[in-house]
Amino acid sequence: MLDSTAPIGIFDSGIGGMTVARAVTKLLPKENTIYFGDTAHLPYGDKSTAAIQAYSIKICNVLLQQNCKLILIACNSASAAAYELAREYVGSKARVINVIDPVVDYIKERYEGKTVGLIGTKQTVLSNVYKKKIDALNRAILLKSLATPLLAPMIEEGFVDNTISESIIARYLSDPELQGIESLILGCTHYPLIKKQIRQYYGDAVEILDTSEIVAQSLRAWLEQHYLINTKGEGKRDFYVSDYTQSFEMSTQLFFGKQITLSHYPLWE
Repeated sequence: MLDSTAPIGIFDSGIGGMTVARAVTKLLPKENTIYFGDTAHLPYGDKSTAAIQAYSIKICNVLLQQNCKLILIACNSASAAAYELAREYVGSKARVINVIDPVVDYIKERYEGKTVGLIGTKQTVLSNVYKKKIDALNRAILLKSLATPLLAPMIEEGFVDNTISESIIARYLSDPELQGIESLILGCTHYPLIKKQIRQYYGDAVEILDTSEIVAQSLRAWLEQHYLINTKGEGKRDFYVSDYTQSFEMSTQLFFGKQITLSHYPLWE
């Protein structure tokens, strides 16, 4: 029996999952959250499926030790590579949620017969996980996907609102593969950090789908459905990293607007 006061575990390779964590805490301020940033292995987008699965299981184990009621894989690459394995590993000890299925459900309700774009890491795009799931909807939705491997490391290095990022974003979005789209899935949890520039590029011509907000809404709906919303306390935030870096600590403070203490938890000794 899961405990409503137990924490929500959220993990990603780096700061990208912070966009989801922030959306969750904004929507559910009383929930206790534990964030694990696998900074020793970032980014996941250029890692093998086997490597991502190994990292993900290790992190799930850490979060289970913290008695998490729900584990959110706040990374598209890990959601594509390790979700099924993580769900099997965790079993009934906690619910496992990925960041792909809520977005597919959102598209299902709104984009029948339309053309949707997707940008993401090589791991996410080459896995074809979005295409398979969207094709399975049988809603005549055409998905146009483009791997954008420079964006996540660019964001990790802090290039989010300058001429360098503007040039790289424009180069990707002008690719012929994305022509004719009516909406664009930000298929990496880093990308909401450059949503403003992406929106400026398209103007009002293309709807930008912020996956962090969609996932947070889906997570809340599941908690409500299973009577697991925490109604006690103020909501505690804990942060773990597999490799301590000052830049990551500064990034977490930018996201949550206050002093953050990182706990170092190496996945392999």
